Amino acid sequence: MSYKLLFVCLGNICRSPAAEGIMNHLIKQAGLSGQITCDSAGTSSYHVGSSPDRRMTAAAHQRGIPLGSRARQFNADDFTTFDLILAMDRDNYLDICALDPDGKYRHKVRLMCDFCTHHALREVPDPYYGGAEGFNQVIDLLIDACAGLLEEIKPQLATRQS
Repeated sequence: MSYKLLFVCLGNICRSPAAEGIMNHLIKQAGLSGQITCDSAGTSSYHVGSSPDRRMTAAAHQRGIPLGSRARQFNADDFTTFDLILAMDRDNYLDICALDPDGKYRHKVRLMCDFCTHHALREVPDPYYGGAEGFNQVIDLLIDACAGLLEEIKPQLATRQS
């Protein structure tokens, strides 16, 4: 049984598909394919069915990281499907938690930047209305956060397999 991660931003075309692609890249490099699965979603329905933003795709591609997901909206079933739900910013976190009014799954919801080891930002900024530099900054931030997240998950994988 694989460990399931869900990355969540607002529209699911910039930050969360980038986090999904980066994490899949790191999982493959670590030889953990099949042990960890990733998906992404948005708290809004603005872009359902869309490919990742071309600017984010280009920024990831420059680092050899493919992005291939399709946007979908976060829903309450995701609480039971995923082991960990990673919100890109505090607004996304609150929107996710609003779908869990009893707080039954609150322990599964975390901020992505909680896993950063090199960057001090506490939220992943939305680069949508900015220039190329914003997309590059988000990729760098997510590489840091995903690497930290992977290190935190590794001991749990060993526990699940025993």
